[in-house]
Amino acid sequence: MTKLSVNINKFATLRNSRGGDNPNVVKAAVDAQLFGADGVTVHPRPDERHIRYDDVREIRTIITTEFNIEGNPTEDKFVDLVLETKPHQVTLVPDALGQLTSDHGWDTIKHKDYLVDIIGVFKKAGIRVSIFVDPVADMVAAAAATGTDRIELYTEGYAKAYAEGKRADAVAPYVAAAAIARDAGLGINAGHDLDLQNLAFLKQHIPYLDEVSIGHALVCDALYLGYENVVQLYKRQLL
Repeated sequence: MTKLSVNINKFATLRNSRGGDNPNVVKAAVDAQLFGADGVTVHPRPDERHIRYDDVREIRTIITTEFNIEGNPTEDKFVDLVLETKPHQVTLVPDALGQLTSDHGWDTIKHKDYLVDIIGVFKKAGIRVSIFVDPVADMVAAAAATGTDRIELYTEGYAKAYAEGKRADAVAPYVAAAAIARDAGLGINAGHDLDLQNLAFLKQHIPYLDEVSIGHALVCDALYLGYENVVQLYKRQLL
């Protein structure tokens, strides 16, 4: 079964745009679980422009499903937060400071030694580790040497090609990358720009996906279709 983790960052973006506590981010996490999501994802950034570090601490106290924290481990503040809150999974993303959104995976060859060390820190604390990678054979193969438990395939390229009608071309590198990861004993997650139009096709071609993390599209859909309904619609794409 492929799990759906709801990224609630956009709820925090909306809250922060006016100050106060509406919408309530902790309630968004609780409701995601009540509505059938298998997990909740947050991606705190150093400037706390959406999810705040205190949000993460509060959400951790109420989470009943899986909790996934994404972020850049080169930021000591992020590492300290993860070790403090001990989520079920940490997803390591090589974002630059101030970056609008994640747009590339790790160079697992160039940064192998660094990844081995930082992954070891989290695994020693009992936290499952996933690293963000592009669907490039060499990068996926090298990921296995870092000690990570899983990879998360960066799916923006898939989503763009799919939207252009190039479905076979869109999914092919991801199928190949997933096969390499599976043969290396790695779990496989996926995320970025997945939505109700392209998710089922990805799942059909990589049926052994462990988890997808979806935020922006899901929250946009919820504005029109309702939060509970949309969580269920996304779940159905993964059957």
